Amino acid sequence: MQSDRLDDTSCVISDVRMPAMSGVELQTHLLSRGQRVPFIFITAFPEEGTFARAMKAGAIGFLTKPFDGPSLIACLNTALGHDDGSGN
Repeated sequence: MQSDRLDDTSCVISDVRMPAMSGVELQTHLLSRGQRVPFIFITAFPEEGTFARAMKAGAIGFLTKPFDGPSLIACLNTALGHDDGSGN
């Protein structure tokens, strides 16, 4: 959060549960500072309330561990504005 490269950040991939601050709290904090960076959340503890809060705040994805590589790549493509070539 104190990085001088924060304005260069294209996407944040965060675990939901972290020691000092949850991933959703990190998302909320950055949004309150005007940082509108896409978020992809990963978790081993999927909770409907946490999912809803993250998605309402604009999360791109919410992946439950274990997740497969293509799911993460699809979220990254969406976050970075890349077309997957499927025409969708």
